[in-house]
Amino acid sequence: MATVSELLPRDAVRLDAPATDWREAVRLAGELMVRTGTSTDDYTAEMIRNVEENGPYIVIAPGFALAHARPSPAVRRTGLSWVRLAEPVEFGHESNDPVDLVVGLAAEDQQAHQSALAGLARLLADPGTERALKEAATPEALLAVLAGDGESADTPVSPEGARTPGDADGADSGAGGGSSGTVGSADRESADGQSAGAAAAPRSGADVHKILTVCGNGLGTSLFLKSTLEQVLQRWGWTPHVTVEATDTVSAKGKASEAVAVFTSREIAAALAEMTVPVRVIEDFTSTAEVDGALRDIYDV
Repeated sequence: MATVSELLPRDAVRLDAPATDWREAVRLAGELMVRTGTSTDDYTAEMIRNVEENGPYIVIAPGFALAHARPSPAVRRTGLSWVRLAEPVEFGHESNDPVDLVVGLAAEDQQAHQSALAGLARLLADPGTERALKEAATPEALLAVLAGDGESADTPVSPEGARTPGDADGADSGAGGGSSGTVGSADRESADGQSAGAAAAPRSGADVHKILTVCGNGLGTSLFLKSTLEQVLQRWGWTPHVTVEATDTVSAKGKASEAVAVFTSREIAAALAEMTVPVRVIEDFTSTAEVDGALRDIYDV
């Protein structure tokens, strides 16, 4: 699968660009993808319309928006663009405004860019890397930072005394709309400062649980959140027992019976009010600590 560096050419990077509002910021990201042959002007219009219709759910972390729309004939190939704004703009997000970084995503399908978004999620979750990206003076310097994208070397961490999914009583019944709370980047490595340790041994024959991550299109922000959730599950040693599926709002309603919970943004949660499983709002999709807290809440650990 492609990495961030492979999907982001130098000509798709613009630093310290002026924008008067969020529409112009998204338009800049779209224009870069048009310039590099990734998409057409129609796709740029679709990205803007996506926010107009679904709200600012693309603002998935403090200061960061992942601009995208559904796959369509307006996408020529899968690719990214990167716009660092000279001055931040408001998207109307309750907790993550203002935005000074807009990454544009055009995808032919859900597969080609999964690895790239997973790598980007890890990079932006690291305070040092995030700072280096903000301070990069040239597109070349920024791309050099992004080239550090790689597998996470995090030591597995399990919640002290935690039960595995097979031992847990299961998720609460009925829909929920609570958030586990936003956690700053300096706290992302651990939800509560616990020391590293081996995860509790799973119970033999335990069922495999499924958690859905949901966005309006099923291939942008939901994949980003899927990556962060999988990082936490890996640290807990629960990856053999809990799978994560990224999907859209329409498909999520049909898949609710297969899942123990839904993780999503506040805006998308409003469209899932009738879900029959708990819905957990995540404010910062790069925060392993916030996702860790939501996961603990689901499994009561």
